[in-house]
Amino acid sequence: MILRPIQQNDFSALVKIADESGHGFTSLPNNEELLQKKIDHSVSSFAKAASQPGDEGYLFVLEDSETGEVVGTSGIEAAVGLDDAFYHYHLSKAIHSSRTLNVYKAVDILTLCNDYTGATELCTLFLKDGYRKNNNGKLLSKARFMFINQHKQRFAETVIAEMRGVSDENGESPFWQWLEEHFFSMDFPTADYLTGIGQKVFIAELMPKYPIYVNLLSKDAQAVIGQVHDNTRPAIELLKSEGFTFNGYVDIFDAGPTVEAKVDNIATIRNAKTLSVEIGECQGETTALIANDKLVDFRATVAQVNLLCDADTITLSAELAKALHLNVGDSVSVAAL
Repeated sequence: MILRPIQQNDFSALVKIADESGHGFTSLPNNEELLQKKIDHSVSSFAKAASQPGDEGYLFVLEDSETGEVVGTSGIEAAVGLDDAFYHYHLSKAIHSSRTLNVYKAVDILTLCNDYTGATELCTLFLKDGYRKNNNGKLLSKARFMFINQHKQRFAETVIAEMRGVSDENGESPFWQWLEEHFFSMDFPTADYLTGIGQKVFIAELMPKYPIYVNLLSKDAQAVIGQVHDNTRPAIELLKSEGFTFNGYVDIFDAGPTVEAKVDNIATIRNAKTLSVEIGECQGETTALIANDKLVDFRATVAQVNLLCDADTITLSAELAKALHLNVGDSVSVAAL
C-alpha cells in the first residue's frame, strides 16, 4: 500500500470513492465537475512554491501497488477560511444566578464563530470497505503528519479535524432537523451538499445570529452535540492517540466535534526520525510508517524494518526503496507504529 499525491488519471477512482462515502461527507461531494476541480487544485498546490500557508489543498490517494487500484483518499487544507468564512458552533456555559432568590444555574450555549480561520485542516479521509484492515487506516491518516512535518512552512501551527456527526442511514441529522424546523427549509443532505460545493452564503444569511440555549433544542438534538458517527469512531480515536483534543467546537450542521492539536505536539511528528537510506536485505521486527521528503513525488507506506535507537541509517529492500522513490543516501522519515 503506497500513499501518494492524487494525479489527473485518478479521476474515475475519486468519483467511485465519493459515491461510496455517502451523506455527511461534505468534502467529497458527488459532483464530477467539483471532483475534477479538487484534483486540479491539488495538482497545482503540490507544484506551487509556497513559503506560508495559503489556499493550497493537498489530496492524497492510497494505491494497492499490486493491482494499481486506488482504495482510499485523505487530504490537507493548508489554511481554512481565507476565501470563504469557516463556521463552527462553540459550546460554552452561561450562568444564571440570583442571590436574592438563591438560584444558581449553569446552562450550555452554542455560539456561531469563525475561531479556526487560518488553521490547517485534516480532511477528506475515506477508505473503501474491504481495505479497512491491517494498517491501511493509520497509513492514510498518519502519513499526512509526515508530510506536514517535512514541509512545515506550508502549514499553520494549529491543525484541526472536523469529525462526522451523527446521522441516520438516510443522511438525516437530529441536530439539523431542529435547525431546519426553526430556521431553514431544506433537508440535511441538501445543506451538506451545498456546503461541499462551496455555496456557503446561505449559512450566514439564515443561521441564528444569537447564541442558542442547548436546553431549548429537542432531546434528540441535544444528545448528538459533540458525538461522532459510528463509522468515524476509529478516526477520532486515532487522532486522540496523536494528541488531538476536543475544545468545544462542533459542526454547524450535524454538531460533530472538531478536534485540534499544535503541530509540534502531534505524536507521529514528535517521534519521527530522519534517517539515511541504505539498500539491502530488510527483515525487520518494527512496524513503521516510512515517508520520503519529496513534494510532488511524496510517497509513504507501512513496512517491517529494523529500527535501532542510536542508528542514523535504515536499510530498505530494493523493492521498497523503488516504491518510495528513494536511492542510497536519501533522507527518509520513519516513525514506529
